[in-house]
Amino acid sequence: QVQLIESGGGLVQTGGSLRLSCAAPGRALTRYPMAWFRQTPGKGREFVIGVSWNGGGTNSSNSVKGRFTIARENVKNTVSLQMDSLKPEDTAVYLCAARRGYTDPNYVPTESTQYDLWGQGTQVTVSS
Repeated sequence: QVQLIESGGGLVQTGGSLRLSCAAPGRALTRYPMAWFRQTPGKGREFVIGVSWNGGGTNSSNSVKGRFTIARENVKNTVSLQMDSLKPEDTAVYLCAARRGYTDPNYVPTESTQYDLWGQGTQVTVSS
């Protein structure tokens, strides 16, 4: 059963931009911390960027700081990931995640085990 649905992946050249979106049909995301992880063959899920449920806290990995931005779009019940200045090493399957249950308003979990709702992922490929 699909719980979260990602969209917006694709092929882009180095230095280009992509915008991913995460939606949850039939489920309100407004009270959940949300995050994007990425995965490459043979590796585990890597935390990329996340936002607290109230939108007041964000956290990102050092590899994407200053290039990636996460935003909650509560009216649309979606969470977006704006990726700029893309590099070949950003190539991966990007997965959206949500954590149910209470968390402090500004807290952003960074471990994959802290999230219990996942999408199937969308492929992002950055060509050199």
